[in-house]
Amino acid sequence: MIKQALLGEFLHEAENTRKLLRAVPDSALDYRPQPFLWSVAELATHIATIYAWYEGVFSVATFNFDNFHYEHPDHSKIANIQAKFEENFEKAKRAIEASDESQYMNDWTMMHGEKVLIGPMPKMQAIRGFLYNHLYHHRGELVAHLRASGNKVPGLYGPTYEQSKGQL
Repeated sequence: MIKQALLGEFLHEAENTRKLLRAVPDSALDYRPQPFLWSVAELATHIATIYAWYEGVFSVATFNFDNFHYEHPDHSKIANIQAKFEENFEKAKRAIEASDESQYMNDWTMMHGEKVLIGPMPKMQAIRGFLYNHLYHHRGELVAHLRASGNKVPGLYGPTYEQSKGQL
């Protein structure tokens, strides 16, 4: 039952991610509001690659970045980032579907070599925090970057201000 709820939220929110990535024009990719913040391209790429981490959370007790390899897309074009998102989305969906719900309260740890980065914590906490909430946080940043650069954003949880005022 919990797995079905997580899968339902995942599918709903992946569609929101898809809508947001489709709203990113190539002309905005280099925009960054401050020199120390990620650019639109870097944020969009990070969002697309978070989906590659799902298997490492749903299917193992210890996720070690030393044993994990994923490719960052060429972020000079949003189409490349969108393609990587779609590829990683499919892998993430399969990882959720194949997961064992009885393991969700078992300990989960993230490591880099011998160094513990996160945990141990219940796997469910990692699913909610490290995957889902982490993704939503970065989508919010991307929305802010797009708005600050003069671009339109899609309504993710209802109409945007512009949509509600009939301006779109």
